[in-house]
Amino acid sequence: MTNPAEELLDVVDEHDRVIGTAVRGEVYRRGLTHRCAFILVSDPAGRIFVHRRTDTKLFAPGAYDMFVGGVVGSGETYAAAAVREAEEELGVHGIAPRPLFKFLFRQDRLSWWCDLYEARWDGPVSPQESEVAWHAWLTPAELADRLTRDDFVPDGREAYRRYLDLHAS
Repeated sequence: MTNPAEELLDVVDEHDRVIGTAVRGEVYRRGLTHRCAFILVSDPAGRIFVHRRTDTKLFAPGAYDMFVGGVVGSGETYAAAAVREAEEELGVHGIAPRPLFKFLFRQDRLSWWCDLYEARWDGPVSPQESEVAWHAWLTPAELADRLTRDDFVPDGREAYRRYLDLHAS
């Protein structure tokens, strides 16, 4: 596996149009807008896959997340990145994410487009140890409780808030 900081990403503008490329380390250092794919994975009982990120992650090390996913590589589509990231992080094959919506996340100097998907998985998972330090399938109520007391990634919090708003309408 290569160094994640050296991964080449597309740099995009406020309309999600590619305006250049840069390695991930530079993108983060300079606060350049890039692309990410997020997948909310649930099991047939409606429980959500929640995990704690490893302490070696470049962004939000050790934080919890209710999405699997990550950056979209240069020239890669959001949909391809969603499948790749979900299969890598969960240690599965054949996942079929369904698109939901996209939004621009901004916080301080951070900025990226988030393309959200959801997927159902009814088999075993074998999370990638370099990405996932802990995991569990939580009910929406258990997740809501954890959101009040645990440190979750800020983009995941925002994406989940928007997801809940979408499903409340």
